[in-house]
Amino acid sequence: MFLPVDPNLAPEAASADAIRERLGALGDNYRRRMEMLHRLQRRRWQERFNALSRAAPRRPPLVNEIRDYLRDSLRRWALTLDVLRRRGNEFIEYERSGQPPLLAFDYEVLIDGRDLPEPVNYCLVRIIPPAGVTVDPTKRPYLIVDPRAGHGAGIGGFKQESQVGVALREGNPVYFTVFYPKPEPGQTLAAVIAAELRFVREVVGRHPKSPKPALVGNCQGGWAVMGLAAIDPEITGPLVLNGAPLSYWAGVHGKNPMRYLAGLAGGSWPAYFLSDLGNGRFDGAWLVRNFESLNPANTYWTKYYRLFANIDTEAERFLEFEKWWGGFVQMSGEEMRAIVDDLFVGNKLANGGFATSRGTTLDLRRVRSPIVMFCSHGDDITPPQQALNWIADTYLSAREIKAYGQTIVYVIHADAGHLGIFVSGAVARREFSQIAGTLASIEALPPGLYELTIEDTKVDRRGLPQYAVSLHEREIEDILAHDDEREDERPFRIVAAVSQFNARMYESFVSPWVRAVSHDWSASLMRQFNPLRLQRYLWSDLNPLTWALPVVAKQIAEVTRPVPADNPMRWLQELFSESIEGLFDSARDMRDATLENAFHFVYGLLDAVQIGERLAQPAREVAVAKEEPAARALAAIAEGGVREAVIRMLLLLMKASGSVRRATLDSVQAQLSESDAFEDSDAHALHAIVATQSVIVAYEPEAALQTLEKLLPTAEQRSEALQILCSVLPQDVLDRPVLRGVIARFEEILATGVKAA
Repeated sequence: MFLPVDPNLAPEAASADAIRERLGALGDNYRRRMEMLHRLQRRRWQERFNALSRAAPRRPPLVNEIRDYLRDSLRRWALTLDVLRRRGNEFIEYERSGQPPLLAFDYEVLIDGRDLPEPVNYCLVRIIPPAGVTVDPTKRPYLIVDPRAGHGAGIGGFKQESQVGVALREGNPVYFTVFYPKPEPGQTLAAVIAAELRFVREVVGRHPKSPKPALVGNCQGGWAVMGLAAIDPEITGPLVLNGAPLSYWAGVHGKNPMRYLAGLAGGSWPAYFLSDLGNGRFDGAWLVRNFESLNPANTYWTKYYRLFANIDTEAERFLEFEKWWGGFVQMSGEEMRAIVDDLFVGNKLANGGFATSRGTTLDLRRVRSPIVMFCSHGDDITPPQQALNWIADTYLSAREIKAYGQTIVYVIHADAGHLGIFVSGAVARREFSQIAGTLASIEALPPGLYELTIEDTKVDRRGLPQYAVSLHEREIEDILAHDDEREDERPFRIVAAVSQFNARMYESFVSPWVRAVSHDWSASLMRQFNPLRLQRYLWSDLNPLTWALPVVAKQIAEVTRPVPADNPMRWLQELFSESIEGLFDSARDMRDATLENAFHFVYGLLDAVQIGERLAQPAREVAVAKEEPAARALAAIAEGGVREAVIRMLLLLMKASGSVRRATLDSVQAQLSESDAFEDSDAHALHAIVATQSVIVAYEPEAALQTLEKLLPTAEQRSEALQILCSVLPQDVLDRPVLRGVIARFEEILATGVKAA
């Protein structure tokens, strides 16, 4: 790796003292990290020991219990090995079938991307409602965009209890973007985006009487959805982004090791190299291997132990998930290079440097649709910082979000893993169903930044849980509070510069030789010998050593029976498994700490001598505090009538409260539409009033209060406005002391005889 040093660099910047100071700081940080890991590991072992101690049997196992356990263990081992054989057979059969989308619903293909002027391997399909489910074509349609990150399509509709299932039960038409396992020749990321825009327009055209479609983007489908909305802001409705990485450099110390991999590998050139070896195609199995390396305990032990321990109930679930997990797909070399260079390494989506086919760059401030971000602290692939920090990169403050007329809502789960966000039935029933049920309310929200919280309240007569959904106003500082600091993102600017240089060197001196020796047969051979495929081939009927497994497993199962759950040997089994898992976790933590320290050592030194400052990408030019949209709104602070005054007072009440319940928001919206002053209001005109008044309240709250009398010059208008305000607010809102104080100020300024009671 070589980078030119600026000859005009100030000598003191690259002095030996500065370098020694940086090295000392890195060494101290690494020692502290090791000490912290040591304490963490001791605590984990103690927690495991305490948990197992509480479940420990109160007597030693008897001879017959040991005998029964050994017999049952033999049975479970035989059945487990046979399930692994079945997994291999299903993997082979799935590849031979062309890897169709693993949707739990019937569907029909509407647009095949391979037939478009710029062919791509994407398709738009319509989900056919199952028996007993009726959809209303006038309701808002949903378009779900799945990630293409090494696996096949279908994760958003993988089960009946899924994103697709939730939307169908509410009567919404549902559409899905799926993809074939192999890209079209020369397929580019720009062509994929153009095809997805075509899909959105097709959905809009099929539902002319419906609200604009809601776009649901899962993982990498999230940045695709944001790109579509930024390119053509007028065609989309609300955007729901689940576990979507938009700020790739973000993370916290001691976590999120995946963000360091590109820097330690010297940038994006390994993706170039693997694409060239694949004869122009990148094998998604390499991405899956990266994901599996994040949690080696689960990859090499836990998921197989869970299968072994619960073989009588776990087999079908294991096979179902492994079929999707092992459905490896390919990407074109051009796509992979654009994704790695512009997103993973370059972070250009958040920084505003992502180029489109129209010769412009994507500006996320152009998005006009409400955005809902769903992420989780338990997600080690897209942590909350990577899902949310783009907001701080794009906007200076929540006031600026309001000035642009944007509504952004985020939801943070406590512990759901990355895949749990998409496939967990519990998440679909709770978080996704409540998000879907709140979209109309979110559209009615004034622009701003909000956090959506969900509280379990009670269980109804049918045994279904009930939830209380609230929306809380937040500031940019609340987003950044989930990050330990942003200073640790500085080295990634140098990584981007290093990556660009190394990529040019590879393209110039290595790539021509690699492409010259790569052929379809060599690329196919390399894919077949990928370790993830090879292990499935070896544990299948392709291997003669497995042919006897089904017979042996059946015979053993017929002569043995499961042991009771209270068998003392089961406790020893759990103790052994916890120990193995703990060893894997300890090794993973040591590995991640070493990788993180190595990253900061290399790029910290480059930062210390200011190498890469000249080469690094400039950050996005951010707007000033009072940009033109805000100035226009503030110029109209004394203009309007009853509608403007009522909305302004409602916004002032919301600002004083800091949050609003979904039920309250829905009630106010319904009551407002029935009042004489609002009954003939156009939805777009009303939204424009809300947007303008929200900016006024955000920037000049006191002036917004004092100028109410100018909006309502006559006593009749003032009386009507206060009467509407009191009629639309629920009694529990009127009873809150803080809000009653604000209403009292309204009455004082307007000096009417109407009282809120």
